[in-house]
Amino acid sequence: MRSLNLSLLSEAYAICRLPPGEPVAPLPPVSFSLLVQAPDETTLVCSLDQAPSHAEVDAGWRCFRIEQSFDFSVPGILASVLAPLARAGIGIFATSTFSTDYVLVKVEDLDPTVEALRAAGHVVSL
Repeated sequence: MRSLNLSLLSEAYAICRLPPGEPVAPLPPVSFSLLVQAPDETTLVCSLDQAPSHAEVDAGWRCFRIEQSFDFSVPGILASVLAPLARAGIGIFATSTFSTDYVLVKVEDLDPTVEALRAAGHVVSL
């Protein structure tokens, strides 16, 4: 896999769990948010200041965006980021959009994440 360009988004994020089918009001535009509604739960990833007060909230996440876009047929894009983090013992929350991928890590893992990604040959912009 070739080198990827990743940028660290400026906000601090929260990963929130809500009951299944919970309505979630549209969030004001930010650099990234995610809403997943599954049969057993609703998950919201949002900037920390937008986390619903009644949700189960796991705070203290930072988000990296893969800057390149790849066709769906290109294998190994996300794996090339996740494998070095796994080897470094860093837990992640990963998700994708139609165009790219996002990887969230806990704030306390930020420096080791940057080191692991750069050691794997990726370019990381802070």
